[in-house]
Amino acid sequence: MGMKAKVALGAVVGIVVIGAVSANAGSDGKDGGSGGGDKGSSASAEHGSGAAKDSGGAQKSDAKSEEKKATFGGDGEYQVGTDVKPGTYRTTGNDDGMCYWERAKDASGELDSLLANDNVSGTSYVTIKPADKLFKSSGCQDWEAVDPKAKGTPASSMDGDGGMFKVGTDIAPGTYRSTGNADDSCYWERTKDAGHGLDSIIANNNVTGTAVVTISPSDAYFKTNDCGTWKKA
Repeated sequence: MGMKAKVALGAVVGIVVIGAVSANAGSDGKDGGSGGGDKGSSASAEHGSGAAKDSGGAQKSDAKSEEKKATFGGDGEYQVGTDVKPGTYRTTGNDDGMCYWERAKDASGELDSLLANDNVSGTSYVTIKPADKLFKSSGCQDWEAVDPKAKGTPASSMDGDGGMFKVGTDIAPGTYRSTGNADDSCYWERTKDAGHGLDSIIANNNVTGTAVVTISPSDAYFKTNDCGTWKKA
């Protein structure tokens, strides 16, 4: 399968996410128009800073506390620039399949206001852009700001239903293999950013049986849903 075929598959998947999630709100409780507004929660981004006392009882700055990341709740509708700042955010621990988020160009609630959206299992990263007007989140764990340049100790295996993994931080680049995919519900995606637009997709596939994919060092994220465990070859 050539690159054009893979991108075409990505287009289909992207349209299904936006269309099906928004239009079929009654089937899973996710309303693309209301973004889970029935939960009645909203919060502004919080910027934490802290201080500790030295031996003399005076206040001194705590560098770690001062660097505490901005967070906002997993249920609510947030105005970009007022409630949340543009940037890249992450939610983790979504193990019930009920997390839904949405980037929108306005607050009309209409389908054509959607810029990108997703249903999340495990972890998701999303970049909220300065031009976005509204970010909706429903049924998700809290979101925290992440430094796009942050480094970590990348792993050589990952949960096949773990959601999104940051390349070079969460997982190491290389060739990975997933087995035990009984049907084509296994979906993987290599992306160049966390915008979740169709132009973010580098390559993707739905797999039955064994899946093999090479994650490049230049990839930004790798997304996997309903697949067997991936292990680096």
